[in-house]
Amino acid sequence: MTDTSHHQTDSHTGANGDGSTEEFVQQWRNAAYNCFSSGHKFCREVCPVMQVTRNESWTPTAFHANVVAMEKGELEIADIAEDYVNCTGCGACELRCPNTLFTGDFYRFRTRTVDMVKAVRALAVDNDVHQPGWQRWNLLTDERTHEPVLGDTPVSQEHVRDWSAGLDIPIGGETIMFVDCEAAFYRTSVPRAVAQILQLAGYEFGLMNEQWCCGGPAAEMGYLDQSKRFARHNLDDWRANGVKWVLVLDPHDYITFTEDYPKYFGEEYQDIEIVLVVELFAELIREGKLTPSIPIERTITYHDPCRLNKRKGVWREPREILSAIPGLVFNDVDRVTQWSYCSGGGGGLPIEKPELTAKISESRVDKAAELGVDTLVSACPWSERPLTEAGEARSIDVVDIHEILAESLGIEVGGRRGE
Repeated sequence: MTDTSHHQTDSHTGANGDGSTEEFVQQWRNAAYNCFSSGHKFCREVCPVMQVTRNESWTPTAFHANVVAMEKGELEIADIAEDYVNCTGCGACELRCPNTLFTGDFYRFRTRTVDMVKAVRALAVDNDVHQPGWQRWNLLTDERTHEPVLGDTPVSQEHVRDWSAGLDIPIGGETIMFVDCEAAFYRTSVPRAVAQILQLAGYEFGLMNEQWCCGGPAAEMGYLDQSKRFARHNLDDWRANGVKWVLVLDPHDYITFTEDYPKYFGEEYQDIEIVLVVELFAELIREGKLTPSIPIERTITYHDPCRLNKRKGVWREPREILSAIPGLVFNDVDRVTQWSYCSGGGGGLPIEKPELTAKISESRVDKAAELGVDTLVSACPWSERPLTEAGEARSIDVVDIHEILAESLGIEVGGRRGE
């Protein structure tokens, strides 16, 4: 068992080097004043937390205003840390902010609210201010080298590849497939679908020798030291096996590998290419290497995962895939409207406040129900659990885009779609 005490009590190396509020404020004061002085509040109406709570302390503008108050010595991190639980990290506020829209290219330059929230959470941890659910979650993740996954699902290093039973996937190689904890242990139908689609297309890939959690959730909850240790392990595993390409199916992993790892490792990481499989599958369909041919008689709409659409600008490729599947009646909602949509499944919110996640998912499913659909398709395993629970009350099935593509390709996926 790994020692789980040091990342809670180390010397507070922290969000900005030494854990001090002064250092933090100096880093984030300009962003805070940029928001606070403008007086705009457009971000509130697209914030999924604000939509269901109307709590003024949990708005993006309040998050920035707190930093201004910290600079003036009116607040300390212990006074405000709990408020910053109430953020899914979706990024809707950043896109809707006029300070972002004025730039003309909101996927390249934007108000940095998500990064600031993560930095506040890290500052809290570095000053021994913990949220009980997050603290327990990260202790268990450190023990098991994987997230504990909500509920009673057994999680251990010995079972991280159980989802691939019978698929004859090798270990190692220049291209490996990384499967997030939620999919590896809970919604195993998703990685099975992805793996079998890749095999059908003749795409060679393997699995890691010893995969650990990507470390992204730890970073989102403020446990940066733990995140960096997990990242170090995974990169060392890739290096030992000569990995050049990493295939990812989960948007949260994609964010971690394309944003956090480059910050951690710099030039050491430059020759690793991260491939999002939903983009790869769209390309393979365009090239004729995958041809969905079995009609799927469903009336669907698509849920843009926040970390693909809002954070990374990936919205065309999932729609290309769904449009290529015969039989589907696709009642789409444009990706800009979906800036205000969220499952509530990100940013550690389901761990600390599952009831708030449930309300956000219910709101999202209500919007799908207005379209008269029987199926909501997503491309994010973390969104699919709360959306599935909300969909049951509305008789709306929630299906992963990789699962529905596999079905149209004639693949019997197997695995589980949850408990």
